[in-house]
Amino acid sequence: MTTYTATTEGITIMVRPVYLDGQSDAIAKKFVFTYFIRIENHRQESVQLLRRHWFITDAAGDVKEVEGEGVVGKQPEIAPGGVHEYNSFCILETFEGAMEGTYLMAHESGEQFHAAIPRFTLRAASN
Repeated sequence: MTTYTATTEGITIMVRPVYLDGQSDAIAKKFVFTYFIRIENHRQESVQLLRRHWFITDAAGDVKEVEGEGVVGKQPEIAPGGVHEYNSFCILETFEGAMEGTYLMAHESGEQFHAAIPRFTLRAASN
């Protein structure tokens, strides 16, 4: 399985998407994917993940924008050298698509920055 990686200001984000064949239905145009996220803090200070902003593109070129607080109901604080991991899912109406976006992060000082979530491909039967 492919892992996609991006680093912004000492924050490394790794994504590993997985197609869920057993939950998908090609006839109904329902393609289900899960994705595993690992966020590593390589800075000398703690950071907190405040918000997420996703762009989800399907094979037809349709783009959905998703924005909200935290990730899976949390706004984790990540200590220096620390890691936060979670997984979520996405349902597409097409066999293939892609996701990318940013996390709004805050330094201990309160200063904010956007950490890039790398663009990753969602492809049915790609496991």
